Amino acid sequence: MYNLARQLLFKLSPETSHDLSLDLIGAGGRLGLNGLLCKQPAPSPVTVMGLNFANPVGLAAGLDKNGAAIDGFAQLGFGFVEIGTVTPRPQPGNPKPRLFRLPEATAIINRMGFNNLGVDHLLERVRASRFDGVLGINIGKNFDTPVERAVDDYLIGLEKVYNDASYITVNVSSPNTPGLRSLQFGDSLKQLLDALAVRREQLATEYAKRVPLAIKIAPDMTDEETALVAAALLESGMDAVIATNTTLSREGVESLPYGAEAGGLSGAPVLAKSTHTVKVLAGELAGRMPIIAAGGITEGRHAAEKIAAGASLVQIYSGFIYKGPALIREAVDAIAAMPRG
Repeated sequence: MYNLARQLLFKLSPETSHDLSLDLIGAGGRLGLNGLLCKQPAPSPVTVMGLNFANPVGLAAGLDKNGAAIDGFAQLGFGFVEIGTVTPRPQPGNPKPRLFRLPEATAIINRMGFNNLGVDHLLERVRASRFDGVLGINIGKNFDTPVERAVDDYLIGLEKVYNDASYITVNVSSPNTPGLRSLQFGDSLKQLLDALAVRREQLATEYAKRVPLAIKIAPDMTDEETALVAAALLESGMDAVIATNTTLSREGVESLPYGAEAGGLSGAPVLAKSTHTVKVLAGELAGRMPIIAAGGITEGRHAAEKIAAGASLVQIYSGFIYKGPALIREAVDAIAAMPRG
């Protein structure tokens, strides 16, 4: 049934298709229908960051930026749902067109630019949902906030979502906000992490609960840069790292229609690069911090490969668009079938 729906949706422009799909998933969630329309994955609970996940396969941020369909996605079988990226103030994002399908490569290029309705709107949607599972909220900076003031935006986001999130993801790796990726390096990263760590401890006292912080990084760093990021995350007391965001590389898609469009490339072409980053992180972190792997999972075996590389959880986005809810079940089954010990 999903294949037929995809054929119809793919006749529309990518962003129109995205918005319509989100509306349909949200409506199905409100009516409690989504769980009836697709076979649910077998229970496969796992505990990571002190949180209990129904299964290790989650929805990556970006698909539901405003929390419009939290219940709908949860009913499809995801073990956890991450919404956002959300910014302190609403913003329109980059000019359209800004979303491109590359079906020959099972890939997507986007330069959305953190288009969202702002953190206050997102929190209204979170509080209206019935979902009682693990909910991640992904925070970023507004496009017109200077990079040297980025910490201010991240602190606003942290404070706003703290009491409503199971965990909070700090997005410093989108390629579509000018200067954002510079926050992954050196003193900029240290200043951001230190500020977040201090404020998180204050909020933990205020709310009598410690909400885990995850940092989402890019796949385009050298191994040495990745190692430096890992060391900084450990030093600052972060709780997890998400590897990875989209890539600026166009390797393998250069000759395809839309392959030269600006933005972040996701889907199958980023699989190897993203999994390599997971392996480097796993070697550096040595079990001291969990890794959430995202990037290129279009088959169940890819999810198992991410776990084998050192991840504790995985997230899907582009693969879900191409394969639908069946990919969730396939990924859960592939992970469950991995040899233990």
